[in-house]
Amino acid sequence: MKFYYTIIIAVLCIAAFILQNIYPSITDEFLLNSSLVLERPWTIVTSMFLHGSLEHLFFNMFALILFGIILENIIGGRKFLIVYFVSGIFASLGALIYTASLGASGAIFGILGCLALLRPRATIYVYFIPMPMMAAVVVWILIDLFGLFIPSDIANMAHIVGLIIGLIFGFFLRKQYGEPFKKRKQKILTDEEIDDWERKYFGI
Repeated sequence: MKFYYTIIIAVLCIAAFILQNIYPSITDEFLLNSSLVLERPWTIVTSMFLHGSLEHLFFNMFALILFGIILENIIGGRKFLIVYFVSGIFASLGALIYTASLGASGAIFGILGCLALLRPRATIYVYFIPMPMMAAVVVWILIDLFGLFIPSDIANMAHIVGLIIGLIFGFFLRKQYGEPFKKRKQKILTDEEIDDWERKYFGI
């Protein structure tokens, strides 16, 4: 059985959510509070493991496991961890425009952005509509840009920043791990095949 860092991160998030419900003070201590970030800089990372509801946890873990395993299979565990945590940290910095935030979605959007450049033609479903990964990125960015101006209780800026960081990683990784561009091979006819073709169609 292959070892996946994706699964470990998901287990840690689930464990953290259980602890949040047993000890509610954990949420207040480790979420990202903009006014306290200089006093508690570690919350830039710890907030990535916390979630506000079971629904929030479920959808984030579903996306993490589904897309995280795919990316980890492509680029390997160590590079996956770098993409995940760097995207998540920058997403947390982007979320400082909000009073408080928590969740793994910024890091997950980093995974999606990276995959979009490594597997741009892979088909995924966005709101039950099938589309290529690269088209999905455009849709996600538009949705989050729209969400910046309409209160939605979602840290849209964290999504946007995480996605951009993921795209940057994908740009640098695509030469080594990108989807190969398949050129249509031209068939070269042999002299015998040309002679057969001339006899068949021209009677030569």
